[in-house]
This record gives sequence, C-alpha cells and structure tokens, in this order.
Amino acid sequence: MAAPCYLGWDFSTQQLKVIAIDEQLRVIYEDNVHFDKDLPEFKTQSGVYIHSDRLTVTSPVLMWVKALDMILEKMKSSGFNFSQVRALSGAGQQHGSVYWKKGSMQILKNASAELPLHQSLQACFSVSNSPIWMDSSTASQCSALEKAVGGAQHLASITGSRAYERFTGNQIAKIYGQNPEVYMETERISLVSSFAASLFLGAYAPIDYSDGSGMNLLQIWEKVWSSSCLDACAPGLKEKLGCPVPSHSVLGPISPYYSQRYGFSPDCKVVAFTGDNPASLAGMRLQEGDIAISLGTSDTLFLWIQEPTPALEGHILCNPVDSQTYMALLCFKNGSLMRERVRDDCASGSWDEFSKALSSTVAGNNGNLGFYFDVMEITPEAVGIHRFNKDNQKVSVFPKEVEIRALIEGQFMAKRIHAEKLGYKVMPRTRILATGGASHNRKILQLYRPLLKRYAELEQKVIYNPTSSCLAK
Repeated sequence: MAAPCYLGWDFSTQQLKVIAIDEQLRVIYEDNVHFDKDLPEFKTQSGVYIHSDRLTVTSPVLMWVKALDMILEKMKSSGFNFSQVRALSGAGQQHGSVYWKKGSMQILKNASAELPLHQSLQACFSVSNSPIWMDSSTASQCSALEKAVGGAQHLASITGSRAYERFTGNQIAKIYGQNPEVYMETERISLVSSFAASLFLGAYAPIDYSDGSGMNLLQIWEKVWSSSCLDACAPGLKEKLGCPVPSHSVLGPISPYYSQRYGFSPDCKVVAFTGDNPASLAGMRLQEGDIAISLGTSDTLFLWIQEPTPALEGHILCNPVDSQTYMALLCFKNGSLMRERVRDDCASGSWDEFSKALSSTVAGNNGNLGFYFDVMEITPEAVGIHRFNKDNQKVSVFPKEVEIRALIEGQFMAKRIHAEKLGYKVMPRTRILATGGASHNRKILQLYRPLLKRYAELEQKVIYNPTSSCLAK
C-alpha cells in the first residue's frame, strides 16, 4: 500500500501551485502552472486584466479551472500516485470572488470524467472575469456601506475592517448596482478559496471564517453574516453566500470526477480552503503573541491576537488555526522600494554600504526619527518624507548614515505602534518571524529588537536563522 500523502494548493494571482507532503511533512512533489506563460490564450499580464479605467482589475475564472486541469495532467504524466492522497486543502488569493450561474451546481456535480473540467464548466459563471484583490473601483460602494452601518469605525467593530475597495461585499454591491440581471442570475458567490475547494468537492464549498472575515460582511465575533452589511450590499445575499464554517472543517470526500479521471481514492477528504494571508499564519505555525513580518515590495505584518480592538487602519481576521482567537493584518505600501531608494541615495546602491551605515549608528539614532512615504501609504494614510531631530523639530535633511537608520527604525516602530492599536501585546515567549527579500539582510533584521525592547522579560538576543529567514529569541 502506498505511503499516505497530502496535497496543498495555492490559487495565487500569477500561478497555480501544488505541493505534496508525506506524514513527516517532507515534500515529495511540487509543480506549478504560470498563467501568463503556460496559458497564453487568456492574454493576462501577471495573471490579471487591468481595465482602461486603471481601477478595475479582474482575472478570467476559466483560466483558474484550466490551470487545474493542466497541473493534474502534469502530475499524472509524471507518474504521481493519486491513490495515496488522504486529504487536500489550499489557499486562494484573498478578496477575489467568483459568481456561479443558476444551474451550475448540477453541472459541477455531474462533470464527465471524459472531459477536462474547464470544458464542462465553461458556461457556469455569470461573471466571466472575477474582481480580485488589486481592484480599487468601488469607492462609492465603500462610502455607502460605511454610511449604512453607522460609520467606518462601527463597520470595523462588526467586520474587523473599515470598508475597503477590494473587499468582496463592496465588489458584490458594484455588480448588483451596475448589472442587477447578472446578480439575479447568480446562484452562488464564492471566494477564490471556496471556489477552489468547490472544484474538488463537486459541490459548492462553504466560505471559511478566516477568508470570510476579509469581505466586510462577516460578524467576526459571532462568526455569522451581518444582516445590516448584507442588506447594504445586495438583496438576497445571505442565500448566495451559504453558511460560513471553521477554517479547518472537513467538507467531505473528493468528487467522483477525480477518482474516475485521475485515480484519487474515494476516501480522500477535502478540507476547507482559506485565504493566502490566513494560510501564511498557519503555515508559519504562529502562536499567540508571535509576529510575522513579510518584507517585500510592500511590508505585511500579521500576528495572533486574543482580544483584538478593530481600528480604522489594519484588519482583524478570524484565526484559521483557532476559531476562538483572531489574527491581525497590517499592510505598509512603502516597503522594499522605499528601502531601495534610500540605499541608492545614501549608500551608492550598495546593501553592504547600507549595512555598514546601520552599524555605525546607535539604537535610537540619538533621537533622530523619520517617516518615509514615497507613495501614499495605507497605514497610516500619509505621503512624503518627514524628519525630526532630537528636539522634535522638523528638519529637511539628515546625514546619510542617520537617514538610513531613521528609515529602518521608523518603519519598524510604525509596525509596533499600529499592531498595539489593534490589541497586540508582546508576551514572554514572543517570537518575530521574518520573510521576504529584505529578511536576508542581517543588519536590518537586528533592528527588530526595539519592537520588544521595553519589555523587561525579553532580554534574550534576537537571532537570525539563515535557513528559514526566521527571527527568534
């Protein structure tokens, strides 16, 4: 009998990825389909269509289905033994939505194993191009939603976030407002994550709590849809969304389609899929009090919180690992591009020189502090370069080495301040886990310690694990 294994899927913006692990968590297979390169017939750029208004951003639903067909055929050709798969789950790009046309449930359930799935489903979607997380075309819908529930802070108190243009409730409101006949023809609305799970289940998969809390529709405390938010977006919406479930729910056995076409065991279980951000918290094995920071083009901070306090900046999501707790998510647009610009201006484009400058200055930068926003920031909503000396006077320029430390310390302290506003507390066993491009710079990472410094119980050194890009005590 073949050794058991488990499949993980990632329906991301630019590609579909799969990984198989054994019971010791060892990777035994991995592959991907890159949308632009491997599916050129859809003519996407970085997996998306950017519309003429430069605000509307969508992706073709059938591209995702065809990518699944393609990767399964690649696995079959490689000799992968599907019968050994005991369970599968996965993640989808957060905030994207899929609109199933009336009658699609029966088509999905009865798909012929003689055909690729995308051929069976080609007429199943009332909206052929799904709005995704990059879309920013729903400003008027956001304003209407906040007004309907009593303001931005009240909406955040209900759903974990103020109204955001990419959030699904506002996208649904736009579709209903512009194309009510399309909305009325829609039988079910999925997130990308629950859509992906539906493909494997052969039935409409429920939305999980964690991804559902990124919609401006879920009451994060009670884990049920908010009637006031639903009513503000579109009529009859509760029935189109179905009932949300815990993120670790076993939804049922895999569809017979996969057993007949690929040889999956009929006993293979489909576990609820979730959003990519909650999946990152689970995948990095965060615990209460931990901080995870992705230092990429934008910087993303997410953390495990017991008693959150939703605010106008940042997001509170239901924790995918423990349904009784929460995760906080903060996004900072001025991340690596800002660090690279200061590197170019102050260190001749050299990371080595940049690191030397950090080493030549002291923690606290002798009271000099800076806030650096080349583009309009998300958290907080601000733009421009703002420098202050030790006397709290605004100045126009710093020496180069002071500028470099002011940038890094300012970025890190902003993360801590906004995390604490959301209810985060440093704990005796707190760890900081760093990933992303800038996590390879050890000098930058060592400045994380000020995030913890004022807590007397955390006197251990922050150390860097080059294998996992992990900061620990």
